[in-house]
Amino acid sequence: MSDTAGTTRSGETDQSLQRKLNRKVIALSISAALGGFLFGFDSSVINGAVDAIKSDFGLDQLPFLAGFAVASALLGCAIGAYFAGRIADRLGRIPVMLIGAALFLISSIGSAFAFSVTDLILWRVLGGLGIGIASVIAPAYIAEIAPKRVRGSLGSLQQLAITLGIFAALLSDAILANAAGDANSPLFFGADAWRWMFVVCAVPAIVYGLLAWRLPESPRFLAGKGRHDDARAVLASVMPRAEVDGALDEIETSLREDKENARTASLRGKLFGLLPVVWVGILLSMFQQLVGINVIFYYSTSLWSSVGFDTGNAGTSLTISVVTAVVNVLVTFVAIFTVDKAGRRPLLLIGSIGMVVSLGVMAISFAQSVQVNGNPSLPGAWGPIALVAANLFVISFGATWGPLVWVLLGEIFPNRIRGKALGIAAAAQWLTNFAVTETFPALSAFSLPFTYGMYAFFALLSFVFVFFAVPETKGRSLESMDDLKVDRGGRAAKAAAALKASA
Repeated sequence: MSDTAGTTRSGETDQSLQRKLNRKVIALSISAALGGFLFGFDSSVINGAVDAIKSDFGLDQLPFLAGFAVASALLGCAIGAYFAGRIADRLGRIPVMLIGAALFLISSIGSAFAFSVTDLILWRVLGGLGIGIASVIAPAYIAEIAPKRVRGSLGSLQQLAITLGIFAALLSDAILANAAGDANSPLFFGADAWRWMFVVCAVPAIVYGLLAWRLPESPRFLAGKGRHDDARAVLASVMPRAEVDGALDEIETSLREDKENARTASLRGKLFGLLPVVWVGILLSMFQQLVGINVIFYYSTSLWSSVGFDTGNAGTSLTISVVTAVVNVLVTFVAIFTVDKAGRRPLLLIGSIGMVVSLGVMAISFAQSVQVNGNPSLPGAWGPIALVAANLFVISFGATWGPLVWVLLGEIFPNRIRGKALGIAAAAQWLTNFAVTETFPALSAFSLPFTYGMYAFFALLSFVFVFFAVPETKGRSLESMDDLKVDRGGRAAKAAAALKASA
């Protein structure tokens, strides 16, 4: 009778774990994902300061240099992402998180005290190194510590943290600017408000560092260093004890195989010099940026003013930006609650179609622009249509491609190359982000319809790419990723066909 009761209690525990995520795992994943918050905060905090920086440093007639000051952090991100995996394999995941937090903290204070655009760019690049490190380590750490049945949902926390960082930065910028009168007016201790915007960046950096300090090391890293008892203890804290031995055996078997096949732990392959799976990760990263999502967050004010919205009014500009940021946060929960049920491929396909349609509508809307008193304006209902289409684009991206690319980057690579491959894929993402950010001002000056038509074309290519090249990783252990194959038959193909038909 006691055995039966024990079995029942055990069964009830297993069912409970399937219905409700283990609190410890959620806490660990949220702590790790705060690196995404740093990226979101940093990428948007500069928007509130950029006009004041132009004025203080005499950049009004140097648009390229001003744009480079905005985008320079992304170069640091690419470098940090490229080397993060290699450093993490040597030192561990937690020490690298702490390095990232320290770099971002130093960058925040340095940017606040910048005396020229030159040293501001240097501080921004340094902060980018920290963000790039965090962007790689967070999905890898979450993937290695989370049970496979909830790994997708927890991996999506990275994108949720990014969206919350964007919102928090916009909110803090608005509060500081309103308190001073504008971003270029003195606030506390005689320092301009824009400098305090960078000081505020130190807060999430400190919080991230303190939380990372308390995180347990990845069980895979511990097992790889021969610390099997420590690895067992970490696994026991995130999964039922009955599953610990099996999970540890799977990790150790994978590590032995990796050691035996060390000569194959290279990214080199026959497809343009790299393994096909590495190209899958690179192209996932590039398509996530090539659809132009960050244009909405980096250049929203200039975008809407170019088509006649009264963004000279601070209230109008803030409302548009904050509404878009809130939408971005909310729709990320769609991915969190559906990715482990629906799978990665179907959601990405749906997102691609949504982006094609919304970006296409934006391109058509901007094509209706007319000149009014020498300034562009969207006549009739075209202005609201463009605004709605922009938010539908954010919805399509935020519920699918935003979070799911981070999930897949933490999953698809074989264990023996995960650190290196993830670093290269993340670096490709940051470099593409930099290219899109730098080229948008010139492209928008040339033609907004062309620009958004080009982004719509990349969204269409992303659908084709996912359908033919991206494997499904739902429900698989990390140790089984070596034999991933793209399944274009069965439910995935039927879902894609249905989506194409409905479009």
